[in-house]
Amino acid sequence: MSAGAIFSPFVFLVIAFGDTGVVIGLWPLHLVWSIYCIIRTKKFGPYMKCLVILIVPIPIALWTVVGVAGSAIMGIGYGFVWPVLETFRAISKEGVPIHMKLIRCFTDGTWSNVWGACTIVRDFADFSFHSYFSVMDGMLESKGEEPIELKVTQIPGCILAATLGVLVDVPIITLIVLYKTPVLLYKGWHRLIQDLIGREGPFLETVCVPFAAIWILLWPIVVLLATLVGILSSLGFGCYAAVVAYQENMTKRGLLYVIASLSIFDEYTNDLLYMREGSCFPRPRYRERVTSSSSLLPVKGLHEQVEAIRTNEPLIRTPNTKNTVQAVVIWDGFFKACEDIGKELLRDGAIGLQDLDAWRHSKNKIANIGIPAYAFLDCFLRSIKSGSIGFLMRDSIEITSVNRPEGRVFDWLYEPMCIIKEQIRSLNLQETEELYFYKHCLYSGDAARIESWKNGGIPPHDEIKRAQLEGISRRLQGFCLTLSRLPTSRRRFIEVVKTLEQEAKNSIGIESAFETGAAP
Repeated sequence: MSAGAIFSPFVFLVIAFGDTGVVIGLWPLHLVWSIYCIIRTKKFGPYMKCLVILIVPIPIALWTVVGVAGSAIMGIGYGFVWPVLETFRAISKEGVPIHMKLIRCFTDGTWSNVWGACTIVRDFADFSFHSYFSVMDGMLESKGEEPIELKVTQIPGCILAATLGVLVDVPIITLIVLYKTPVLLYKGWHRLIQDLIGREGPFLETVCVPFAAIWILLWPIVVLLATLVGILSSLGFGCYAAVVAYQENMTKRGLLYVIASLSIFDEYTNDLLYMREGSCFPRPRYRERVTSSSSLLPVKGLHEQVEAIRTNEPLIRTPNTKNTVQAVVIWDGFFKACEDIGKELLRDGAIGLQDLDAWRHSKNKIANIGIPAYAFLDCFLRSIKSGSIGFLMRDSIEITSVNRPEGRVFDWLYEPMCIIKEQIRSLNLQETEELYFYKHCLYSGDAARIESWKNGGIPPHDEIKRAQLEGISRRLQGFCLTLSRLPTSRRRFIEVVKTLEQEAKNSIGIESAFETGAAP
């Protein structure tokens, strides 16, 4: 506790002022560059560009407010919680003498807390800078798309749809939220107490148990905040009716969305609270055109295959499958796979120091897209060949829907990975086609680089099959691009690149020494 009292103010200052400095310092850059990208992009027509330029300062201003407030809250929470966790961890260690436990109570969670605060600021800066520019570059690089133009004649209908949406959605969604608030309170308390007794979830580690009472007592505050967020979200649901009316070029579609949005919100909250499926509200069809991308199999067929695989998995977790793979294990395993594959590619001559140096200067995407896409493809093919119902990592850890980490983020990531895996399985690739697949993923479709690396890969002779293969490759690269924009990704990729650069320099040094020794 004394360590927390001493270091918490300093940690708070590091996080609060560091993150605030990043937000305020990048505010002019975000504003100017966003306007520049909107002007240069081909995604929008001239009238739409004018409208977006007028609106763009609003989200940037909101980002500034949220960033400053969030950095203060993060500084307070991290500065106090981390030293206390380290203190309890030191006390709970077995086989350590009492005097060492006493010393570690004062030393653990001190400088590690400060370094952790600096890492938080660095990750936030990477996210605010590199991830932002990655999104903006994607906007500038968009080609072959029909520009989105402002339909002036549709504006009155959009205003009408948004007005009715707010008038209808706000009161009814508020009633839905208030109706389900007691359910959230009860189920949250029930789950926390159940996890505390069974030592699961947030109470899996011994050091987290002392926070159980605090977490349980503070749960009503969490429920209150969730209620406020739910009520405020009704404004977004109502206003989105204008977007639907505009996209569908019909005011009637926007009005149908006003009715359907109630069902959408009700079903979503039912899923969050593990209540019955469906909704008592009607859900009329408000989309006339359904955009569909070319895929190997119909979307319905893909989902049926994914569900068929899941039915083969046990519904009840047995002692062998109950141990959930921790998210940090998956994250560390992913970057370790990128590092190992990078070393293999260096030895094979597929990449070199010039590629790693070019990535540092944002001249290629070999490190954050090429190598990760290669690693994912390697995981998919290994899982398919081994008959795994999930994903078999390089360290022989199998991830399935049973033992994967819980949470909405993993829900969003796991199903697309399952679909991509089933698409690859349906291709029935030959070995030479798999090797070509690897090249296409690594070089992001660069024809010159694909041709230059002779790994034995040959594209499929069937043009349809080749187009499908390259389509999956682009989808996999887009998936990796999304992952590269997440917090901590930039720092971890830099660590991988440093390791690969050292490996390349060592290889060059060994070759030079060998040539010198072999010379007469």
